[in-house]
Amino acid sequence: MAANEQHYTPPLPSFDKPVKLLIVVAPYYKDIADNLVAGARAAIKEAGATYDLVEVPGALEIPTAIAIADATSNFDGFVALGCVIRGETTHYDTVCNDSSRALSQMGLRGICIGNGILTVENRKQADVRADPSDQNKGGGAAIVALHLVALSRKWGRKTKEIGFMPASEEFLMADSGPDIGPDTA
Repeated sequence: MAANEQHYTPPLPSFDKPVKLLIVVAPYYKDIADNLVAGARAAIKEAGATYDLVEVPGALEIPTAIAIADATSNFDGFVALGCVIRGETTHYDTVCNDSSRALSQMGLRGICIGNGILTVENRKQADVRADPSDQNKGGGAAIVALHLVALSRKWGRKTKEIGFMPASEEFLMADSGPDIGPDTA
């Protein structure tokens, strides 16, 4: 049975510069969300990092909030937390697939995201996975974000592209070619 298997997790990375994460949580199931956040906070604190916390209405809004924060703020990474419990309709599939796909697409663009959105069949599964003293998926998502931040710092460039600004600190000017104007005729 999978619940009894032992899983290896690499040790927490260490950082020579401060790390700040944003925890984005959908507290639709408040008690489950609170446990996920407690686990994430403990892992972030253990790594010596800091965090801000923002709530959004549901799991579908988590990727949008992360995209906005990434474009407009200075967070090093993100922790996505929430819970989707299967119901009687296909809405479950839409929420699970679309939120996961959006987070994966952002990750492939280099955004450091730990995905702790639980997708479960029932409340009992959610309680076990969210509990910081049991499977601690909130803490696990924070640890993933921290590892990705460490990798991005190890391999990344010093500046980030923003809008039309080049990635380097150099500004390239277009060459206007020969001066053609009224004085050159």
